[in-house]
Amino acid sequence: MRFRSHSVLPGFAPTLGFSLLYLSLMVLLPLSALVLYSVTKQDMGQFWQVVSSPRVVASYKLSFGASAVAALLNTFFGSIIAWILVRYQFFGKRIMDALIDLPFAMPTAVSGIALSAIYAGNGWIGQFFAPYGIKLAFNPAGIVIALTFIGLPFVVRTMQPVLKEHERELEEAAACLGASRWITFRKIIFPAMVPAALTGFALAFARAVGEYGSVIFIAGNLPMVSEIAPLMIMSHLEEYDYAGAAAIASVMLGVSFVLLLLINQLQAWSWQRLGGVR
Repeated sequence: MRFRSHSVLPGFAPTLGFSLLYLSLMVLLPLSALVLYSVTKQDMGQFWQVVSSPRVVASYKLSFGASAVAALLNTFFGSIIAWILVRYQFFGKRIMDALIDLPFAMPTAVSGIALSAIYAGNGWIGQFFAPYGIKLAFNPAGIVIALTFIGLPFVVRTMQPVLKEHERELEEAAACLGASRWITFRKIIFPAMVPAALTGFALAFARAVGEYGSVIFIAGNLPMVSEIAPLMIMSHLEEYDYAGAAAIASVMLGVSFVLLLLINQLQAWSWQRLGGVR
């Protein structure tokens, strides 16, 4: 006699239906409304005039460029921090681990003010660079610093589980076979880290592209120099140009989606090379 197994959770059909409904209400519907609003409240000529103006194009380049640089820095240094937290025991480790999540807890405006005070020409760190003509605040460099600050936890928290679950027996076997530390890292450890590093990069990049609060205080907001795309959106909103703000936001949405799709495809390719299952 066969007994029908029962699951604590609902079946596939109601679970999938609820998931699609929740996803539609929280993600698809607002984003679709944004795009539709931007194209229905103005003709294509007006839309193109807004999104292709030199000032807006410069803000696109700065936002995506600074986000990419910050995400790359976080991927490199965040991987090192995650490695130290996982592989070593030292005094103050728990405090260091807790500090990683500080950008999550701090309001973005507080982060921006703190970074501006530290990296300004008369700040604790900026004062050491000012005599050499190096400005760390109120320019694109300040934007990269702010985006690096808010994106670091995404990389560290993505890398930590992968490093914890990595089989150290493979490293020991490589050492027994005479492999050097560099060869062991390059052949065994690094390939396992690549998919997680790409995920951390994507999360840090996506977080940085839309950041406003922490950047606005340290950017300087100079036209054609240090204006980010979210600032352009806010400028149009302050002028009650909702259609123009929606047009800029739609372009950012489209470019961000394409970039994240490419990163996800690269991540899937990395998993296939490792023989992993997503």
